[in-house]
Order: sequence, then C-alpha cells, then structure tokens
Amino acid sequence: MSSHNVLVSDKQCPVHCRDDQYYLLKSLFGQNEQHTVGSVFLYGTTGTGKSLVVNNLMHTLQVPHVKLDCTEFYSSRVLYEQVLNNISMQNSDQDSSNEAQSTPMRCDNMNDFVKLLKSTIDHLDLTNETLYIILDKAERLRDLDSNVLPATLRLKELTKCNVCVVLISEIVWEKFQGGTGLLDPFIIHFPDYNKDQLLEIMTLDTPEGHTREFYSAYCNLVINIFMVVCRNLNELRHMALLNFPKYVQPIESGECTHKDSRKLWRNIEPHLKKALQTVYLREVSSTQWEVMQMDTGGAVVPATPSHTARQSLELPFYSKYLLIAAYLASYNPAKSDKRFFAKHSGKQSKRKIVKHERTSNQLLGPKPFPLDRLMAIFYSIVEGKVSATSNIFSQVTSLVSLQLLGQIGKDVLEAPKYKCLVSLDFIKQIARSVQFDVVKYLYDFI
Repeated sequence: MSSHNVLVSDKQCPVHCRDDQYYLLKSLFGQNEQHTVGSVFLYGTTGTGKSLVVNNLMHTLQVPHVKLDCTEFYSSRVLYEQVLNNISMQNSDQDSSNEAQSTPMRCDNMNDFVKLLKSTIDHLDLTNETLYIILDKAERLRDLDSNVLPATLRLKELTKCNVCVVLISEIVWEKFQGGTGLLDPFIIHFPDYNKDQLLEIMTLDTPEGHTREFYSAYCNLVINIFMVVCRNLNELRHMALLNFPKYVQPIESGECTHKDSRKLWRNIEPHLKKALQTVYLREVSSTQWEVMQMDTGGAVVPATPSHTARQSLELPFYSKYLLIAAYLASYNPAKSDKRFFAKHSGKQSKRKIVKHERTSNQLLGPKPFPLDRLMAIFYSIVEGKVSATSNIFSQVTSLVSLQLLGQIGKDVLEAPKYKCLVSLDFIKQIARSVQFDVVKYLYDFI
C-alpha cells in the first residue's frame, strides 16, 4: 500500500479526480519544517491537472515557493536571475527595509547561483523551512547549458538547505536522460482523464438556470462526439460552453422542453460535427462563433477556405516553397522560367509584342516536370540561402506521400518526373502564409 493513503483525510480532495496525485505530493512535502525529497518530476499530457495540483498545495500549505515558466529562459543566466529575484521579491515583506532586496541580483553561472541561493535563504531566514522551486515546461531546460539540469536536481545537496525542485513536463523522464550525473527525481505520472472523470469535471461548469443533470447529459453528448479525436479537458470544456447556447435554443424559443432529448440532439448534432473541424485551433471566440451562426442562419456550411488555410499552415516552411515551386513548374511553360526567375535575363525588346490567343494552362491541367527544374525554381523563390541537403529532398517525398505532388514513372533507371496536384486556391493560401505573390509568377496572368 502506498504511503500517501495514510494521510488521506475525510475532507474531499480540492482537486477533482486527482486524489492519488494530490495526497501523494502532500505526503512527500510533509510539514514545512520537515525535510522533503530534493526533486520531484510531474509529467502528463496537457490539461491533466499537474499545475492545478501543485498550485493548490502551495496555497494550502502556505510554504515559501517560486513558480516559473521555462519557456521564458533563453539562456542559463536568465534562469538563475529569475529564480533568485523571485525568491527575494516574494519574501521581501519580511525585510522590506533592506535596500539590497530591491536591487535585482546578477548571476552568470551555476557556481554563483548556488552561493547566492544559499545566502538568500539565510538572509530571509528560511533555513528552517522548505523552499519549493517549481519549474513548468521543464523540457526546455535541456536546451540550456549541460550542467543546468543535473545541478538543478541536486540543489538540496549543493546548497545544504531544505530546497525541493518540482519539475513539470509533458514528456517522460527518459527523454531527459542525455548524459551522466543526472539524479533521478521522484516521478509522479498524471494520466489522461477517463470518460467518467471528464464528465464529472465538465459538469462543474453548469450554467445558471439549468440543472446539473441536464448539463451533464449535454456534456455526455459532447464527449461521445469529440473523444475520438480529442481527450484534452480544456478543449472539451471550451467546445461544450461554446455550443451550449445552440443546444438550449429550442428550449428558449418554446419549441421543446428540457426532457425532449431527441429534438435537442437533432438540433445540436450538425453544429457539434461542424465544430470537429476546429478542435484545438481556437480559430474563433465565443462571440465570433455566435455571429457566424447567426449569419448562416444556423445552417451547416462547408468550411473549405478555412480548412484549406489550416492545411497550408500545417506544412513545414520549406515544404510550402517546394509546393509553390512545383505549382509554377506544372502550370508555366519551361521557356518562361528565364523570364520569371533569372536575375539578369536581359532587356525586354521594345518592339510591339503580338499576343496570340492561347489556351489557359489552368484549363489544360498540370504538366509533368523533372526534379532539377523544381529545385531550380525553389532556390530562386525561397527566402535566404538554402543548402541542398537530404532534408530538402526528403520533403519532396513527403509531399508525394501527402498526395500534394504526383510522381510519374518509378523506373530506377529513369529520372522521376512530378506534377502538382493542388488547386490555384490552395496554392494561393500557401503563398499567402509565406507572403509570396504566386500570381505574379504565373504565365497565365501576364
């Protein structure tokens, strides 16, 4: 039996569905004057209650602590100074008369950081208490100097003070182990919420004027639809609250009552399925969503433009330029490449050019092109200097696997040819995302 069961009180856990993790952490921390473990590692996917449990414990235990987000640390020096200055500021009320406390500390290396941390603890009279240093997004520590993570885990040993470092991350501890001298912390896993737990937490958002049972039934519908593609509690709560006014619209208009679940389901089903297209994206606010629903009269219209925009944004940076280059190679004749992409193609003839009627290449469809022509156009339009590495060529293969490019001829003895399979609207969306005027380089538009 785990030790945390001893400390479970009759009082209900303040963090819903995280009883095990809450009481385990509480037992590890113990009383403020007691020594605790030197480092604790909390991991789990986003929205599983890691920060909520830690924040609640810090508030309940009333212990000296600092909590920082590691995404703000672009260098080791920033980490050292932020920790020291936050400790001083949060405890400056005890010694507000000291002018030194109002002066920001400067720290350049880990050796100085350990000395300054020990002196700060002594100065603030925290030697008989546990100081908690909580670092969220702890995976960013791997990008700092190689000695930062090992020394951070051993701060209790190095300072000889009662210091506990709490690391919060979304990745497993094994991905932190990149070298020697790394002390294994006490690891606590925060698993994803199951369906019953999601329903219990989402029901806490019951709007005024509606019963808990009614909103719980609605949340159950939301979970059944979205759980296949999304288990994130924050997203599910957002989608439930966003679509609830549409769910109760027939009730407010007098068409049905709270008990007409079948009619309520028929009314909300198309809107929930439409919302599946924007899960995680937060493309519109609640107010904008209401305006959109009013503009469409509640009808479900295909969202192809926004879907196209999302697809273009999901491509890597160089893949976008490769796809633009492929489109230009497919819809421009090869003889026009010099005109569009050569920097010194000579002066244009001043004599009158007779324009002959020609069929639009957009109507004729994409033409095949060799790989060397694709790369020549790519290097002409891409921003900055790009080396011809295997990474660039592998992205061409990825575009083929995504069916954005088509490969013609798979004979190993012959150089393969490709053709672009996307539409003009699609390529315009991609070009707009990288601020490239693709129409300017299309032969049909000159």
